[in-house]
Amino acid sequence: MEKALKILHQDLVNLKVGRATPALVEQIQVEAYETKMPLVELATITSPEPNQLLITPFDQTIIKNIEKALALDRDLGLSPVVDGEVIRLTIPPLNEERRRELVKLLGQKLESARIMIRQIRQGKMQEIRGAFENKEISEDEKFRKEKELQDITDEFNQKIAEIGRQKEQQLLTV
Repeated sequence: MEKALKILHQDLVNLKVGRATPALVEQIQVEAYETKMPLVELATITSPEPNQLLITPFDQTIIKNIEKALALDRDLGLSPVVDGEVIRLTIPPLNEERRRELVKLLGQKLESARIMIRQIRQGKMQEIRGAFENKEISEDEKFRKEKELQDITDEFNQKIAEIGRQKEQQLLTV
């Protein structure tokens, strides 16, 4: 369940809140060297200004591939500008419509995290029931473990909800 929270945190870093951070583009997959690689492995990503990212490829021959991957990323909706040996990404201020779209996307990502938690819980419940059926644990032990597992699940769902509230507040703050 901790891994599901980590995945959620990584997904939410990519939701922009009007500030430029390298994490916005680090995991974008770029076609390079006959394979797809994350951008962070192909370039240095810096933020010289609060609303701008500067991407400097380690190998200048793949600058067009990086530009193409950035332009095709629908979640970002940004236009990369090649400026000599670097790519500049300007993050525009969020308008109300884009903020609403990002809140919807946030909801989808939160629901994905909840689904992962439910799947993990279901797998563990099956393990507990299997142990009971194989006479490895008593009925009291089975009920105790199921309640414990449900308490942990509820705790993680509360964490997800809290993370969602904080991110939504960031997205809607002008």
